[in-house]
Amino acid sequence: MDAYLAMRSEYVMRGVALYHPVTIERGKNAKLYDVEGKEYIDFTSGIGVANLGHANPELIGAAEEQLRKLWHTCFMVVNYRPYVELAEKLAKIAPGSSEKMVLLQNSGSEAIENAIKVARQVTGRPYVIAYENSFHGRGTYGFALAATGKYKPYKVGFDPLMPGVELIPYPYCYRCPFKQSYPECGLLCLDYLRNWFSHTRVPPERVAALIMEMVQGEGGFVVAPREYVRELKKYLEENGILMIDDEVQSGWGRTGRMWAVEHFDVEPDIVATAKAIANGLPLSAVVGRRDVMERTSPGSFGGTYGGNPVACAVALKVIEIMQGERIPERAEGLGKIIRKRLEEMSERYELIGDVRGLGAMQAIELVRDKRSKEPAAEETMKLIEKARERGLLLLRAGIYFNVVRLHPPLTIEEENLLRGLDILEESIREVR
Repeated sequence: MDAYLAMRSEYVMRGVALYHPVTIERGKNAKLYDVEGKEYIDFTSGIGVANLGHANPELIGAAEEQLRKLWHTCFMVVNYRPYVELAEKLAKIAPGSSEKMVLLQNSGSEAIENAIKVARQVTGRPYVIAYENSFHGRGTYGFALAATGKYKPYKVGFDPLMPGVELIPYPYCYRCPFKQSYPECGLLCLDYLRNWFSHTRVPPERVAALIMEMVQGEGGFVVAPREYVRELKKYLEENGILMIDDEVQSGWGRTGRMWAVEHFDVEPDIVATAKAIANGLPLSAVVGRRDVMERTSPGSFGGTYGGNPVACAVALKVIEIMQGERIPERAEGLGKIIRKRLEEMSERYELIGDVRGLGAMQAIELVRDKRSKEPAAEETMKLIEKARERGLLLLRAGIYFNVVRLHPPLTIEEENLLRGLDILEESIREVR
């Protein structure tokens, strides 16, 4: 154990978990280097944050320039340029054709909390629907944690949680809660919402919003069927229920589009985004239709640090790079390389039960038997450990902790991507 891990054990509370027992000193694009000089290919991006790589020189320049002008002042006290300039950009690049308005905050959890607050305030309805196996943040004792559809480790010892949040099954077709197969199921999970949940739990006229990840992040990169999302949106519109699109992990080019929802041909009413928005500086945004956002009550939203000038300046540069260098298209190309390799591995190894994802947001679900789909949680952890020993950092996910998720920086060099995939396969071969 290095000295810094010993210090962490001594002074950092146990409730903050650690995936990889290494201490990172510096990073450069898709590589990280620990205090002992060991090099790692990073397939985590700080959990989908460093989409434009570590220590990106253009982003450093934007931060330095803004630091010399203004570090902080509260946006609720005085106006300042980076906040309003970023709000304008976000309103223009947000999914859909309707006019948008923006609120800036610090974290993904805050974005989710405030998106739900917007929905409840403007509709006057008390309930929110979220999904099982979802993740919307740890947050406080608020909506984000209540809307997270996984008990361990996020909710342990914190119940009872915020009332008014109801969970329904996600269209997780590999492990359908209704034991059906898509598309033969006829969208039974949506039928459950329409014809059972709405009569037994909460009637639609009492529901303010439904919050959804188009690709479940912590849930294991589960992608909803396009047909499901389109039919769901119709149901929500028919009943005056707002759709909140959680793009905290899936946004900013990760799926091969700027926003994951663009794969589904629907326009959400509210988008919550964070993580890669400023490539690691604390910043998040709630972007909603103007006719929704302008109905909020003055003074009921905000925060001392929300929309920090330096973070906003970096986010503006992120948008410039994303658009100028066509990063979403690059992610789509990376995703094709990753998907091809993962599918080839799936054919060779019984350990891989499912391959799924969009763009450069790909995952493999590990099982002990492809027929029974018994989760291979221990094998997943061993795989991640073997990969780290070889110089590749991975993350696991999923309701059974048996999913290996890959989200390298979208600027990763192809040789590093291919080497990382080689290490992944070598590690699979060793634990299969």
